[in-house]
Amino acid sequence: MKKLIGYSALVAVAGLLVGCVGPMGPAGSVGGSIYTDVSGPVLATSHSAASKVGTATSTGVLGFAWGDSSIKAAASNAGITKIQHVDFKTTSVLGIYAKTTVVVYGE
Repeated sequence: MKKLIGYSALVAVAGLLVGCVGPMGPAGSVGGSIYTDVSGPVLATSHSAASKVGTATSTGVLGFAWGDSSIKAAASNAGITKIQHVDFKTTSVLGIYAKTTVVVYGE
């Protein structure tokens, strides 16, 4: 019985450290259990012009998530039809709050 209580407590603590909302950044982005603020590239193409910039964001708080941070949404928000490159930025605090923004550059 003591082992069962000990294992249950261990699982509960691990659950608290992991949190309810986690960053969903692409390409296996790094995530800290207390605070995360990372950004990086997603892709690049052969198009050389980048006169427009579009963004799309998704957010999560306490296990609830909303928004559309897809490349398609970011490109559509700026009227981009030819993508030059795509970046992302992910922020998370204690697994309680998380936000991912995708930035698309193109024409």
